[in-house]
Amino acid sequence: MNKISQVAGQAFPLNRADVDTDQIIPKQFLKRIERSGFGEFAFFDWKKDPNFITNDTRYAGAPIILAQQNFGCGSSREHAVWAIEDMGVTAIIAPSFGDIFRTNCSKVGLVTVALPQDDINYLMSRCEELPSTQIVVNVAEQTVTVVGTDWKRSFNVDPFVKHRLLNGLDDIGLTLQHVDVIGTFEETRNPLKPNTKAAFADTLKM
Repeated sequence: MNKISQVAGQAFPLNRADVDTDQIIPKQFLKRIERSGFGEFAFFDWKKDPNFITNDTRYAGAPIILAQQNFGCGSSREHAVWAIEDMGVTAIIAPSFGDIFRTNCSKVGLVTVALPQDDINYLMSRCEELPSTQIVVNVAEQTVTVVGTDWKRSFNVDPFVKHRLLNGLDDIGLTLQHVDVIGTFEETRNPLKPNTKAAFADTLKM
């Protein structure tokens, strides 16, 4: 997981509410065993419409998605987050998010920013009318700005999520921060209990 202090660039104005995880990545693409390669299937059914926003070459490579209420609702599939990440998107701005989806985003380094509806309406309208609009999401300062204007808004982020994003820590990274403590525990634990250290070493040899 990469460290993220800010995300800057264009934004896809996905002007739809209640975008669920089945629309983000349909179920027929959940058979892959890798975490990568889902990006080309993101919004698969909607992309059949040539006018769908991700087909608009003016937004090619945009690292930000603008969306409406309840983005990422529906099932808890992590694949939805992986698909958006694989598209090259690093931040999503919306009025609200599905809780599980938002949690999954924090585990892979996707920034989720909740702003009031009026602010979303402004950003959506501007990006639709002026695709070249540049937006900066500053995680360290917890602000969203529109380049070349005085428009600036603050957003809330859980301190623990902010720590993960700024330091590039996924679940494994968080665990490895305590590798010395874990090693000491394994060396001193009751010998009558299962030797998890040895079992893990045997697993690596397989």
